[in-house]
Amino acid sequence: MLEIINLNKTYGEGDTKVHALQDVSISIEKGEFVLIVGSSGSGKSTLLNMIGLLDSPSSGKIFIDGKDTTTLDDNQLSSFRNQKLGFIFQFSNLISDLTVYENVLLPRQIGSTNGSAEKDAKDLLIAVGMEDQIYKRANKISGGQAQRAAIARGMVNNPSIVLADEPTGNLDSVTANTIVQLMKSIAKKLGHTFIIVTHDRHQFGEVDRIITIKDGRAFEGEEPTMEAVA
Repeated sequence: MLEIINLNKTYGEGDTKVHALQDVSISIEKGEFVLIVGSSGSGKSTLLNMIGLLDSPSSGKIFIDGKDTTTLDDNQLSSFRNQKLGFIFQFSNLISDLTVYENVLLPRQIGSTNGSAEKDAKDLLIAVGMEDQIYKRANKISGGQAQRAAIARGMVNNPSIVLADEPTGNLDSVTANTIVQLMKSIAKKLGHTFIIVTHDRHQFGEVDRIITIKDGRAFEGEEPTMEAVA
């Protein structure tokens, strides 16, 4: 599903050079619900951008569904990204003048692979509990509802991997918990792989795996707390 081999990302040169990622190697299987955690500036969002093909590595390989994405040109990357990856962000980023339904359809329309797009969009909105909000304008729904719509939008192309960057960071605790349970339920029901960057690991409860990023390096599991070390 996803294999990252010796991934490095460097910004700047000389005295200003920053090693955002250093020799990161990770394998994630189909259907896994994975958290990427780490302190601010650790490199976790940089890693998500690399997996999402939104930025290119300085060196190393990223394989998605067996394809070496580092060999693709910009047009190929754009097409591959739209076909294989779904995105959920901290802010829903819905287009306010469009309906919820029209927002969810956008990724399918951009890819020009309509097929059963209308049915798929409606089915996903029903699956995320938005059946009574489908034709409302995006600026007329709540933050929690907008994030539900964003989840549906991220999955409308039936992506191999759904990437979420702080998807509950802009929500109150009750709504955040609802969104977490929704993502887990969809992942289990539909077999999608979810990779989620979060600063609040405990909000997600039990997950398949946790990958901690510290000083640009990745390791399995959580970093021990001071209490655990003592």
